[in-house]
Order: sequence, then C-alpha cells, then structure tokens
Amino acid sequence: MTKVALLGAGGKMGVRLSTNLQGSRFQVDHVEVSEAGRERLKKAIGADCVEMDTALAQADVVLMAVPDRMIGKIAHTIIEKVRPGTALIVLDAAAPYAGEMPERADVTYFVTHPCHPPIFNDETETLAKNDFFGGIHAKQHIVCALMQGPEEHYALCEEIAKTIYKPVMRAHRCTVKDIAFLEPALSETVGITLCLAMKEAVDEVVRQGVPREAAVDFMLGHINIGLSIAFGVFPEGKFSDGALYAIEQAKPEIFREGWLQRVFNKEAVLKSVKEICNN
Repeated sequence: MTKVALLGAGGKMGVRLSTNLQGSRFQVDHVEVSEAGRERLKKAIGADCVEMDTALAQADVVLMAVPDRMIGKIAHTIIEKVRPGTALIVLDAAAPYAGEMPERADVTYFVTHPCHPPIFNDETETLAKNDFFGGIHAKQHIVCALMQGPEEHYALCEEIAKTIYKPVMRAHRCTVKDIAFLEPALSETVGITLCLAMKEAVDEVVRQGVPREAAVDFMLGHINIGLSIAFGVFPEGKFSDGALYAIEQAKPEIFREGWLQRVFNKEAVLKSVKEICNN
C-alpha cells in the first residue's frame, strides 16, 4: 500500500484533502504542527496525527497542504528526511517555477492545482451547485505537471491528485510553466482582477442611484450570456451590433494597449511567482 505523509493536515485545505483520502487505497500519516489544527482534524474525520519525522521516514509520497508562500521554505527543511524515490506533491506552481524547491535529483516533484467547478456545468443537486470551491460535491477539472522524476510517478501522483480533488472530470497534463501561467497570470492577474472590477462597476452604478439588487441581477445575467458567447458554449449566440460598438469603444478606455503581452511575458510571470514566494 502506498504511504502518504500529508503535511498541514489540520489546515483548511489539509482537512479537505484528509477527508477525500479517507477510504482510498492510500495509507495516510497526518502531520500537523499546531494544536488547533490537530483538534480540527480530529473533530472533522477522527484522525490522530503522526510526528513529522516518523511520517517522512516511511512515506512513499509527501503531500504538502501548506500555504503557497511556504512551500519552498518547508521543502528545504524536510528534503533530507525523505527516502530516495519519494514523490513530493505540491499544490501550487509558484515555488517550483520560481526555483525555490531544493535540489535533489533522486526525488520526484509533482505539481497539481484545481481548476475549480466550471460556471457552465450539469450539476443538479443543491449541495453541488453551492460547492463553489470544489473538492466536496461539485465536479471539477485539475491540472498536473511532473517537474522531475520517473514517468511512472506521473500516474501515481495524478491518481492522488484525482483523489484529493474529487470528483474530478478532466486531468490536464501540463508543464510547471503552464501552471504558473494559469495561476497567477491567467486566473488571478486577469480573471479575478476583472471580477473585482465588475464588482466595483456595480458599486458605482448603485452610487449613481440604480437599485443594488437590480444592478447585481443585471450584471450577473449579462456575465452569464457574455461568457457563453465568448467561449463558444452558446454557439448560436452572438453579440448585438450595439454591444459590439460598446465593446469597441470601451476596450481602449479600460485596457492599456499591449496589456496581454505585458501580463503574459515570461519575465513578468516569473517576477510574480517570486514575489508570492517571498511575501
């Protein structure tokens, strides 16, 4: 049986992962340094924790459910405590892409991250519809990358990734660079920033006198149809002539020319992940 040492098992993400690993074919040693985290884990799934050195010494896989900015730092403190051939799974690409992982050729580094449940889906149950983060009730896609290590470790680590993020639909094989471009560049630098900009726009029209409930309903409905057309989910749909004119006039007002090239420049992404690791 494959033994997994789950670091940070009592944290918010760690409890999610611990819950999903229950009943799997993996034998899990839960590691949590804080007393509050140990109590949280015990209450959530009834699991007791194992001392870190003990768990690391016998682990086939080390799963790091720790804050993104701490991945590289913690990896350096544990790397000499794992056996040759051990696979380390991290849940964010920032530290690996920034060169923060310790050099050790005889271990595997694997990166995985959830896409989170898609806006357009076939969920019908209320619990799944309200599982916005994923990993509990709603189906989601994930991305995976084998940074270093033997090819046979990819299948093992992907299986673990599908287990901790279940229920999973597609598991996309990417490179570490790909995942760094997806997050932070695509999802946060662009996607979440635009989400907040839309929220600020709603606040502004409310300030101008539009009822808040009407503004929110109007914006969310138009986002739904706009995204369905933009991403081809609604193939027969198209933007009206008036909308196309408004878009043409608005883009130079809202976006500086060349913004795509600046955001998705390799050096800009590398700078962003290095800042994440050191803040």
